[in-house]
Amino acid sequence: MPYRLPDLRYQLKKYSPQNLLRRLKDFSLDLRFSVGIWYFAPSGGRFHDRYVPEKTIEERLEMAAELAKFGVKGIEAHFPDEVNFENLALYKKLEKETGIKLVAVPFSHFFHKDFEFGSLSNPDSRIRKKAVEIAIQGMKLVKASGARMAISWPGIDGYLYSLGTIFPWMWDWFEGGMAEAMDEVPGVRVALEPKPYEPAPNNIYRTTAEGILAGKRIEARLKNPVNRKLLKAGHALFGLNPEVGHVRMGYEDAPAAFSLIGMEGRLAHTHWNSQPLGNYDQDLNVGVVEWQQAEALLFALKIMGYLEYFGIDVNPERMPVQKAVEINTTVLKIMNDRIDSLPCEKIVDCFLYPEKHRGELELIFAETMRRRKSPR
Repeated sequence: MPYRLPDLRYQLKKYSPQNLLRRLKDFSLDLRFSVGIWYFAPSGGRFHDRYVPEKTIEERLEMAAELAKFGVKGIEAHFPDEVNFENLALYKKLEKETGIKLVAVPFSHFFHKDFEFGSLSNPDSRIRKKAVEIAIQGMKLVKASGARMAISWPGIDGYLYSLGTIFPWMWDWFEGGMAEAMDEVPGVRVALEPKPYEPAPNNIYRTTAEGILAGKRIEARLKNPVNRKLLKAGHALFGLNPEVGHVRMGYEDAPAAFSLIGMEGRLAHTHWNSQPLGNYDQDLNVGVVEWQQAEALLFALKIMGYLEYFGIDVNPERMPVQKAVEINTTVLKIMNDRIDSLPCEKIVDCFLYPEKHRGELELIFAETMRRRKSPR
């Protein structure tokens, strides 16, 4: 299937109270799940060896085939380490046999030794050139595979010390390289995944707002006529892929952060897990901590009319990946049912007329805790 830029402009629509109530009544989130092939055999960490044996891409795709029964419809894989032009046929085979298609292609810009001091922001122009080429070829693979987007998680880009970091150069190198790659393969969306820290002590784009600003600056640098035409039509070519855990690491409120991205028409994809506020990146199963954050986020996406994928991004190093996917998809289905059962008119009234509904929202929350529907 040829690449077609997903249209995110629906996220820009503003609603009157009446139209919003109609949306909340008639619209239900379509939980199209995707999984990341990287956690099918989690590697060891900084302080321990791996707990499960390494698996080939063929073995991982065989595992992926078993996940369709949980509602998984998409898979994500890094270019070129996990998906490339040589093994793309294996992903096409998975799609043909199970309906699970390659939906997102993150760049391998963080793992290899060459990127010790960053990828697109590396002070060495030779390393930046290598990172640009990975992005170019990764976006070409997006086009060839029919995936929805490339993803940029600049985990190793950033800085160690604030003093001595020349911030304008760091950002200029990264954004210039990204714009160069995007102009080389026009019409393909890239989605940035901000994160406060890890593995870089300070990541280059720490917060949601920084990611949005980077998107605006990168788009301003695009010159290819195809890209300029899409931008003029109101499409965002540089979107975001926020992860719940990364947002909470930075002490951001997840519903607010994701909504801010949607207001810009840039919410290209989402990554789901749970995370203790401000702690190191744990990639816990959805709902294990901060259940209310996840439900509030689903409600915010329902308001938006979100139509993109729900990417499960966890680290199941102590349980089978199949069990982890079952847990996360089941929990999100339960949460979605609960969101659909909320008294939306009362909630909207509480927001519009707080002086008339003192304490009522708290009682609505209490009542919803009693209701537990079976997953769909």
